[in-house]
Amino acid sequence: MTLKLEGMMPPHVTPFSQEGEIDEPALRCLLRFWLNAGVNGLVTCGSNGEAAYMTREERKKTIKIVVDEVNGRVPIIAGTGAPGTRETIILTRDAKEVGADAALVVTPYFFKPCNEELLAHYHTILNAVDIPLILYNVPKFTGYNLDPSVVIELAKEYSQIVGIKDSYGSIGQISEILRKLGNKISVLAGSGDLVLPTLIMGGRGGILGVANVAPQLCSAIYNNYKLGKLEKARTCQMQVLYLNEILIKRYNQISSIKEALNQLGKPAGYPRLPSLPLNEEGCQTVRRTLLTLNLELA
Repeated sequence: MTLKLEGMMPPHVTPFSQEGEIDEPALRCLLRFWLNAGVNGLVTCGSNGEAAYMTREERKKTIKIVVDEVNGRVPIIAGTGAPGTRETIILTRDAKEVGADAALVVTPYFFKPCNEELLAHYHTILNAVDIPLILYNVPKFTGYNLDPSVVIELAKEYSQIVGIKDSYGSIGQISEILRKLGNKISVLAGSGDLVLPTLIMGGRGGILGVANVAPQLCSAIYNNYKLGKLEKARTCQMQVLYLNEILIKRYNQISSIKEALNQLGKPAGYPRLPSLPLNEEGCQTVRRTLLTLNLELA
């Protein structure tokens, strides 16, 4: 597997109509917005894409739309994780069939597997599919942390594993993975407040929810770091940290990201039930945050 993942990659939202249907024209419009902002890849049907609320057919349809619109300009990473191993294999094969470049596989959720079960889960998937795989650790949603020892063991055994998105929020854990694996895989920040620290420790970039709303600002952290402009990178990181605090930590991030995009004039649509749109107070907080960061409102 030769896919090289670097830079900023939004785990993008899926725009739904008020009736809960996928809005294809709106999705294509959003994809053009992110591409024009200079992102290095796109993650479709991830947590922010509300994949957990989508059927198999809807996931496949969404990935196909994204692949068609992007047309090879950047890598497309498809979220294919599910609570069970069999379903994950099916979703991963679907993603490859419609043209995804890699699969982002979250740790199984609902039940909390032990390390032995996690290894069996990923071994079975890796032996059943032929597509680059990115591990996804997000305790906020799964309820448990993916132990670095599991990541290290899998990455050393399978060249098919090309990266990890770590949303645990610990630079210590990210550093441990980097110490043991070096440049073997792309270690990507999954939290907007740890992008620059991850890069400094040897990581390759980030898959950030806030990059939906501020793709240029997030990319500026990476671009300035690569140019050696650390003070500029730090300034951008501080702005992203503030945005992350409001959109990701304070509210339901699906609702707040979509509200922010809508305020910027981008057709993000509605969250799917049981998520609800932000209340008026939340909308005003998002508005003040965007204005503070000089992001242009519609």
